[in-house]
Amino acid sequence: MPKANRKYKDSVFTMYFNDPVRLIELYNSLEGTNLPLDTPIEINTLDDALFKDRINDISFVINGVLIVLIEHQSTWNENMPVRLLIYIARVYEKILEKENIYRSTRIPLPAPRFVVLYNGEEKNVDYVEMKLSDAFILREKNPMLDLKVDFFNINYGKSSEIMEKCKSLSEYSTFVFYVRENRKKGMPLAEAIASAVKQAIRNDIMKDFLTKHGSEVENMLFEEWDWEAYVAVQKEESHEQGIKEGIEKGASEMLSQVVHSMVRTMMPEDIAAALSLPLPQVLNILSTTIG
Repeated sequence: MPKANRKYKDSVFTMYFNDPVRLIELYNSLEGTNLPLDTPIEINTLDDALFKDRINDISFVINGVLIVLIEHQSTWNENMPVRLLIYIARVYEKILEKENIYRSTRIPLPAPRFVVLYNGEEKNVDYVEMKLSDAFILREKNPMLDLKVDFFNINYGKSSEIMEKCKSLSEYSTFVFYVRENRKKGMPLAEAIASAVKQAIRNDIMKDFLTKHGSEVENMLFEEWDWEAYVAVQKEESHEQGIKEGIEKGASEMLSQVVHSMVRTMMPEDIAAALSLPLPQVLNILSTTIG
């Protein structure tokens, strides 16, 4: 079982939805079910992070289904199926840690379901389905291994069907919308978040949660959005410095310096996403010493 790592922090998303009633409400909206809000639920989120040092995932078992729920911010990522394949293996490992997987009788497993709640602004769509097999070099009609991920756009005004069924998700989307609108008005990030918290409470949006955790939410969201802005700047600067030309020509000295500089504050997978590089190439660069 993966050991807890205290450097990892919950995001506002996981803090808000790490609640059985909200998760059941969200599950019902996604699956079209009507399970009672007191339905037994087991939250088994890994003590690890899928995105840098911020935990943006919630894993839980309900009604015989294992849900891996991710809030995916900022940059659109085509590699979520393979990342979730690795993640689900670790979740199953956690579930089976007290079982003997070599015994002859079958061990019952909850059926997996992968949901990404997309909160970025790059894709103007309500829903996208991604499959692991889309990335296979050799395309097969019936691949022996596949994994499907449902992407729902949870920005304000999107995915109206699930928003109508899930008040908690709709209110979370509205709160994020308040922050973004404040930013568009020119407010500094900290002020935009603080103002959005007050506005949400006035409008009875996430009222109980924000009244209780307002200061904590402001600090957490500031860190999250400050990180997202940093990644965006790094990506923009990389393009301006001709990083793409360096990639096409084959690992320039400039690219190596940028990657080694970024690893001081970023995980390799986030560097790969920010610079549009394959993760193995980033790891190879980091394994070499620059002069």
